[in-house]
Amino acid sequence: MHTLNITTGGMELSKASRALIMLHGRGATADDILSLAGYLHLTDTALLAPQATNHTWYPYSFMAPVKDNEPWLSSAIDIVQQTADIVLKAGIPEEHLYFLGFSQGACLTLEYITRHAQRYGGAVAFTGGLIGDRLYTQNYTGDFRQTPVFIGTSDPDFHVPVERVQATTGLLQQMNADVTEKVYPNMGHTISADEITLANRLVFDRRQ
Repeated sequence: MHTLNITTGGMELSKASRALIMLHGRGATADDILSLAGYLHLTDTALLAPQATNHTWYPYSFMAPVKDNEPWLSSAIDIVQQTADIVLKAGIPEEHLYFLGFSQGACLTLEYITRHAQRYGGAVAFTGGLIGDRLYTQNYTGDFRQTPVFIGTSDPDFHVPVERVQATTGLLQQMNADVTEKVYPNMGHTISADEITLANRLVFDRRQ
């Protein structure tokens, strides 16, 4: 299972006014996802990037039956929870807690916040959707209270069907999230400059 191993960046947590949990993709590292920080508007922000065991949050596609990705998926969600708890214990409230992920990390980001919907500072999912062979709506509770969420993806994307992205957007909107979804034709499995611009404008520049 995963063990808590967090790489930090940005402002020291005890001095920061907000925090961003950053979740890397399959085969990547915490340092990889932290390298995005230089492109984001993260003044006064503590950065926390947990590292997945063997560089993978769960073994199979996010579209596989949930049971096939257990117990790794539950362990990954628990790691995100432990990371969030560190932020909250430092005195930063949920309203100033942000999430960002790419690919597998984007799926984990969306899965975690939707299982624990409340008012967050915001969330950014670069190419991801809710996890499972279908949407298990019974797992998702709470009210996002207009938390800003940006989801960007390519159509097509080899790993993430655009239909799942759209279904995810719809479910988050039903749970009162302020979601902006943008689909980029033939972008490929990557993060574009336009996505960075929108993440800054729609999420990180919107202070509580």
